[in-house]
Amino acid sequence: MQKLDNYKDAVNFWEEIEKKIDDLAEIIKIIDEKKDKDILQETKERLAKLEKEFIEHEFEALMSGKYDSASAIIAIHSGAGGIDAQDWSEMVLRMYLRYAEDHKYKTEIVNMSKGEEAGIKSVTFVVSGAFAYGHLKNEAGVHRLVRLSPFNSDNLRQTSFALVEVLPEIESDDEVKIKEDDLKIDTFRASGAGGQHVNKTDSAVRITHLPTKTVVECQNERSQSQNKETAMKILKAKLYKIQQEKEDAEKKELRGEYTSAEWGNQIRSYVLHPYKLVKDHRTGIETTDPEKVLDGDIDRFIEARLKGVVWREDRK
Repeated sequence: MQKLDNYKDAVNFWEEIEKKIDDLAEIIKIIDEKKDKDILQETKERLAKLEKEFIEHEFEALMSGKYDSASAIIAIHSGAGGIDAQDWSEMVLRMYLRYAEDHKYKTEIVNMSKGEEAGIKSVTFVVSGAFAYGHLKNEAGVHRLVRLSPFNSDNLRQTSFALVEVLPEIESDDEVKIKEDDLKIDTFRASGAGGQHVNKTDSAVRITHLPTKTVVECQNERSQSQNKETAMKILKAKLYKIQQEKEDAEKKELRGEYTSAEWGNQIRSYVLHPYKLVKDHRTGIETTDPEKVLDGDIDRFIEARLKGVVWREDRK
């Protein structure tokens, strides 16, 4: 039913766009630019709004992947850089939460491990909405921050890393088969902020998939059964990713192209000092306004990656 609703929304949107274009075309034919200045201005504004709507939805037509229309499960892990890296991971989390808010996606934090002094060690959250995974899938990778550290007395320049994982939320049980015997399920008391019930019962759930040693946790829901259900969704997505990576690695190895993924292979750098710059290393797209990017304005990077754009010096 969710898939059907998504298809209906897509068809309705493009039919409405077509109608608006026809209406504007008729108005433009009869406008007298000298006499109808107010109507002309209103038409220009409507056209600009229509173009914005078109561009925003154009990318959905580029999303033909199997799970592009699905919701996204995102995990952020702090890397090298100590407290600064944990603080950086929390900044990355805020960036994606703001992006989701701006695009009318719903978000839910499933599990979070806070840092001892600041920031977060890791967090897993769900971004719910049509094409959330299609938009965010290319955000997976290492994100690098360069800034003056607010956590050392000398205020020295510090480089920090955060690893972002993006998985599709898989609803079907046919895609990934999980045997009950392969699971180890532990329950424990939720940590951190919570209501009267959350921190007083063993409602949090940890599931270990024994063959792959994959571990997932959920402690956000009130009941143990809800946490287990959410954890199973995340486990299913992680196992699907492992399965796909194994198949891709085997294909590349057969062609003699296989290289292992390494921590240092960052996809994007965010420089706050000694100059200001955010640059995507895959497309070359960059901006000198990192504050705006960290406030959720990452559309230019997402759109360039979806379109396969590579920015060259001779284009500037």
